[in-house]
Amino acid sequence: MSEVNTRKQIAVGIFICIGLAILLVTIFTIGGQHKTFSKTIHLQVIFDDVQGLQSGNNVWLSGMKVGTVGKVSFYKKSQVEVILNIEEKAQSHIRKDSKARVGTDGLIGNKIVIIDGGSDDAPPVANNDQLQVEHLAGTQEMIATLQASGNNLLEITGNLKTISQRLTQGQGTLSQLINDPSIADNLRNSISNLRVAAAGSEKMISDLEIFSARLRQPGGLVNQLATDTTVFNRMKSAVDQLNQAADQASQFSSSLKNAGQKLNDKNTPVGLLLNDEDAAADLQRTLKNLRVSSKELSDDLEAVQHSFLLRGFFRKKNKE
Repeated sequence: MSEVNTRKQIAVGIFICIGLAILLVTIFTIGGQHKTFSKTIHLQVIFDDVQGLQSGNNVWLSGMKVGTVGKVSFYKKSQVEVILNIEEKAQSHIRKDSKARVGTDGLIGNKIVIIDGGSDDAPPVANNDQLQVEHLAGTQEMIATLQASGNNLLEITGNLKTISQRLTQGQGTLSQLINDPSIADNLRNSISNLRVAAAGSEKMISDLEIFSARLRQPGGLVNQLATDTTVFNRMKSAVDQLNQAADQASQFSSSLKNAGQKLNDKNTPVGLLLNDEDAAADLQRTLKNLRVSSKELSDDLEAVQHSFLLRGFFRKKNKE
């Protein structure tokens, strides 16, 4: 009887030891999954909306699990404070300017906290540091946006329906253009005229190209002016001479104008003769008297030559 009890006690002891071993393995396994026995640091994040995030949810960095959510509590009026338990080995990969956001593990999985790595220039985070929040559109914002887009699409569809009805009923210019054959004929004629005008424009452009090519041919005046400095200098000299001639003509014209003004001035001798009738008559009488006097003087000289006193002198003068 005593041997049986001893065996039972041994069996119970073995089962108890096996149970304790299984319990310890389970505790260490679960603790290893939740990083219960790893050295951690604490980081603070202040969210406006945690979207159902709870304590014990995972924290991911670059697709790897680096910690868990330790505490979720209200902060100030309506914000939420989240304490993250991060493994020390991941501390060097999280920077001061890293940002955190609430995400989803899979399509419909549990909520998680996702941390980006930050910039390489920033130093690593320290214990009890606060991370900035990366604001992304949540599910509700996306649904609201989709609803607004749907409403806009319905409105656009209604407008298209109204436009199609007006086109069918023959309302508006576009409907007349579609349904009225005369307008279509006028449009075709206009297009034909535009084609003719375009052909004329092309011909004019071709003629201009031919004309410009002729101008560029060697030996032409334009080509020489553009390339031959001697021709250009001659042309410039000719222009300068024309300018000088124009200046001289202007001076001559001014002189003629002054002379004309003097001819009209009675204070000058010529002006007096041209404009004073009495002076002109006196001049004519003077000239007439001079002619008469000269004739009489000529007669007197001829009479002197035939006089007996001077006849010999004039004969001797003629012989010499």
